[in-house]
Amino acid sequence: MAVVKTPVLKVILCGEYGVGKSSLFRRFINNTFLPNSDRRSTLGLDHFEKLYQVGDKDVKLQLWDTGGMERIASVTSSYYKFAEAAILVFSLDNASSFHVLSQHLLDIVTYAENAKIFLCGNKSDLEGSAPQVTDADIENFCEQCHNLISTTYKTSCKTGKGVEEMFSDIALQLVETNRSRIELQTLDHNSFKITNPEPLEEPSCSC
Repeated sequence: MAVVKTPVLKVILCGEYGVGKSSLFRRFINNTFLPNSDRRSTLGLDHFEKLYQVGDKDVKLQLWDTGGMERIASVTSSYYKFAEAAILVFSLDNASSFHVLSQHLLDIVTYAENAKIFLCGNKSDLEGSAPQVTDADIENFCEQCHNLISTTYKTSCKTGKGVEEMFSDIALQLVETNRSRIELQTLDHNSFKITNPEPLEEPSCSC
């Protein structure tokens, strides 16, 4: 009998320091938020798996956070390797974090060339009536990326708005994109083992 396995889909967070990548990671883990005064800067790679049900499929999103170590060469390869999706994160109240996204995009294309790329404008609670990054800016960036960006989102780690919806939608898109491979992954490798047939016994001579 086949053993059912839950496919694990690796998702990485990319973006400048201070845009809220670790806050997104914390919301993903336990739906909490720490204000700046209580927050310690993260150091070192970290990851966490969370189960999502997409139609009749169960998948685990494995979210990775760099902990501010994106530019360390030894970290780069292991961080991007085997990523199914990459979330480009910028802060809606910080235009400079948006204007450097092209460098992070280049890293994704270089080190995780098969990953679906998503764009996340974080800190929507600080967007205000005169946002630093407008919807037109986001649309122009996506056009310049020649359709590399699959979907754009706006989130607030402080209020939690849009965070779970983003991860649920990413899980849905990854399942739809990789459905055939996921169906194969759900079967244990032992299910495909071919056993040698038992040798036939020589008929006894009756002469």
